[in-house]
Formats: sequence, structure tokens, C-alpha cells
Amino acid sequence: QVQLVESGGGLVENGGSLRLSCAASGRTFSRYATAWFRQAPGKEREFVAAINWSGGNTYYADSVKGRFTISRDNAKSTVYLQMNSLKPGDTAVYYCACAYGLVVPRTQREYRYWGQGTQVTVSS
Repeated sequence: QVQLVESGGGLVENGGSLRLSCAASGRTFSRYATAWFRQAPGKEREFVAAINWSGGNTYYADSVKGRFTISRDNAKSTVYLQMNSLKPGDTAVYYCACAYGLVVPRTQREYRYWGQGTQVTVSS
């Protein structure tokens, strides 16, 4: 069992930055691939970024590539999402999720553990 707690969300102006954190507890977090997803009001949850167990491989949605950076600190059992040049379209609840293993899953259903989410609101 892995428990995930997101933090760092809030209200920011267009063009601003935020850093989200996902703190894990439970099993050895370093053995898990981790991803960020987001869900805007009235829309389906979508993939944002993912990172493998070591941090050596990262993946991004086209909509955030070049603006967001995912990273992890396994000693702290924490994954981060640095979000720069934020736009109103980035407004959503952001969730982190993890999946055991070396391969980074590409579908949401492959992620077994999820956090409760943190709200990010970007004002225009």
C-alpha cells in the first residue's frame, strides 16, 4: 500500500509558476513510476507528466512540454512538478499517481495508487 499526498496548489496569475509536491508513504517509493494527471471542470482527467523509478526518464503531454518539469527525490519519497508559464487552460485539480515497476504506464488504469488532488487555478 502506498499513500500519496499532493501539496503546493493555489491561485496564480497568468504566466506565473507553482511547484507541486507529491509525498509518498508506505512501500519503497523508489520502486514506483509516478505521474501527474489533471482534471478541469467538465473535462476528463488527462495525463500531464510521468517519471520512472530512478528519475532518468520523463514524459510529458504536448500541452505542457517546455513549461512543466517533473522530478523526484527518492530519499524524500517525493515527486515534484515544477510548472512555469502557467496559463488559464492549466486550471485543474492535479493528481499524482504511482505504479510499481520499471516501466512507466501510459494509461490511467495502470496506476494503482492515487492522491486526493490539489487545486491549481490560473487567473487571466
